[in-house]
Amino acid sequence: MGERNSGNARLIDVELDETVGRAAPDIEHERAVAIFDLVEENRFHPVGDEAGGPYRLKISLVDARLVLNVTRESGEAVVTHILSLTPFRRIVKDYFLICESYYQAIRSATPSQIEAIDMGRRGLHNEGSQTLMDRLAGKIDVDFDTARRLFTLVCVLHWRG
Repeated sequence: MGERNSGNARLIDVELDETVGRAAPDIEHERAVAIFDLVEENRFHPVGDEAGGPYRLKISLVDARLVLNVTRESGEAVVTHILSLTPFRRIVKDYFLICESYYQAIRSATPSQIEAIDMGRRGLHNEGSQTLMDRLAGKIDVDFDTARRLFTLVCVLHWRG
């Protein structure tokens, strides 16, 4: 338990495998920002790993599944978890729709309309983050803010431009 609360229960690097594929430059920028934000501040500890981190995370997509390959700073393998993306499909689709509405509203809507749409957008993002935390429960210990940053990255993996 002490390890989870120490400065070593964190990610120091996140890499997207070539299976994720490349996207348009603006989407690649969003991916880079999402990775930067995640590495900048996170709590990440594979359950049962007594040796501790810090950790590196390599994300890949295999057969519509999210593969999270966790290694130590040295490159030594810790664990690999495979998560189905099915529980995220509706949330990600709805999130993209509301983000599109939000960006349209910024151009012409009243501040109260923009605020209402933004509240909905944040609510969906929170729902996706909680779903991710639930899917990682018993596998990887993350706090809610880290789950939010990881969910942002899951969303950016779906953007095709």
